[in-house]
Amino acid sequence: MFSDLPFSRFFFISLQVNLSIVYLRMKEASKILFISQEICPYLDETPYSLLGRKLPQVAQENGCETRTFMPKFGEINERRNQLHEVIRLSGMNLIIDDTDHPLIIKVASIQAARMQVYFIDSDDYFRRRKSVADENGVEYEDNDERCVFFARGVLETVKKLRWTPDIIHCQGWMASLAPLFVKKGYHDDPFFHDSKVVLSLLDKEYATPFRADFAEKVRMEEMHDSDLQTIMNKPVDYETLMKLAIDYSDGVVQATPSVNESLVAYAKEKGVNFMDYAGMDNYQAYIDFYNSLL
Repeated sequence: MFSDLPFSRFFFISLQVNLSIVYLRMKEASKILFISQEICPYLDETPYSLLGRKLPQVAQENGCETRTFMPKFGEINERRNQLHEVIRLSGMNLIIDDTDHPLIIKVASIQAARMQVYFIDSDDYFRRRKSVADENGVEYEDNDERCVFFARGVLETVKKLRWTPDIIHCQGWMASLAPLFVKKGYHDDPFFHDSKVVLSLLDKEYATPFRADFAEKVRMEEMHDSDLQTIMNKPVDYETLMKLAIDYSDGVVQATPSVNESLVAYAKEKGVNFMDYAGMDNYQAYIDFYNSLL
């Protein structure tokens, strides 16, 4: 069909076609790790748990390969949701505050979406307990350590799976340490070297600041004091934690209609790739955003 075109124009059109094919193949080959605080049907249906449930499905429908993780909160019914332990992934210990905490990995399937969800479990932090607060709405004092354990547990498990993600999407404050760990804790490790980290800003915050020794619980051997300067030797409130997450993210998404405006301003001032609120059901906007980072 190009027989009547000058050679130079034929070459240009052919190049465009070939580049388009490469771009489509890149999208199909993308690996996306979702680290979510809430996913339905394992927790009640909320805008946050729906986002955690729908995004991996839409990513798969767009040809991406995905892995999805959430905490195994005590309120999740294992029998009803058919969770079972993955023995080959369980068994490692994570040291937090000089104490060993065994990591337990469980998995379940959402048949309608043809997707698996991995659960980070711990007898010390998650079993027999609700999500982030007790029956009276009082937030757990060790939410700071649970936050550390969850994010590190996900990344260590992904390494054990030998599955290197192109995109790591963190949703919920309990996933907010993953950007720091990826960029600083593992910065000498080639495993996550090329991974792009995306952070969702939500309107669901915690009220009780993390304890003043939080930075020492977060610290990994590869980290320097300068990496933790903003959280050292003081209680850490939600805004401070999320600013730390923004510092080490490649992209930030406003995922709910209203969020902490200072965090939006902070991300934009730092020049981080930013996705404005696109609507609760516009999941395709996330896929386009992922592709813009690759």
